[in-house]
Amino acid sequence: MKKSKWILFAVAVGLMALTAGFLGKIRAHQHLGQPGVRVGAVSIYDTDGRLVSSNSVVLPDEVMGGRARSQPITTNEVWALPRDTTFGRCTYLLPDGFGTMISVVLMGADRTSIHQPQFCLVAQGWSIVGTDHIHVPMQRPMAYDLPAVKLSTSMRIKDAHGQLSTVHGVYIYWFVSGDNITGDQGERLWSIARTMLTKGYLERWAYISYFATCLPGQDEATCQRLEKFIQASAPDFQVVTGQPSGRFSAVASGKMSPN
Repeated sequence: MKKSKWILFAVAVGLMALTAGFLGKIRAHQHLGQPGVRVGAVSIYDTDGRLVSSNSVVLPDEVMGGRARSQPITTNEVWALPRDTTFGRCTYLLPDGFGTMISVVLMGADRTSIHQPQFCLVAQGWSIVGTDHIHVPMQRPMAYDLPAVKLSTSMRIKDAHGQLSTVHGVYIYWFVSGDNITGDQGERLWSIARTMLTKGYLERWAYISYFATCLPGQDEATCQRLEKFIQASAPDFQVVTGQPSGRFSAVASGKMSPN
């Protein structure tokens, strides 16, 4: 190797070492920010009935006449995600037959608790046929626009007679920390890095999702019902809001700040 290449190699190694040391120093002195969702002493279990945690994200007991039914965390999630991950998961069946599920994954000190939502849906057999960035108009605790992503999904299933049929799904998700809301994964990661460098603490983000299935052709009506359900339920467990009446940047600043 020529001398100039050795010099470049040594410089690169030195820069990597300095960066690693700098990040290590930040991690050693950082503290964890406040979450943007309510957490309480509500036990949550896995699909085998084993206790996952005695704390969970506290979802509402009733929404629009539909009672909450706690749902277990899959053993794959428990195995794959960091031990300090906090969950919240309930299904709701409204009196008119409309059903949906709310799921919340809240990170702790390990940022790998939250992955791209698309990966999980595809792993469960759903095909993503459309992606739209939307704003859900919220009225509580004040009027603001909640930035989110809507995934339109499709799956082929067998009925009781073994005949194949198609079912569609509407999946709406977003991310919140103690003082931010965004529907963009890249913006969330950038916010984490910026806050660590400038303020010295790790933002504690939660990934919130709502999911409802429907027959082909009912997608738009299902999306509208899901948005109404979000309006009625999200303020009961999400403690951060955006700025009034849709004046959002990609990451919307809320009102809370870490202790």
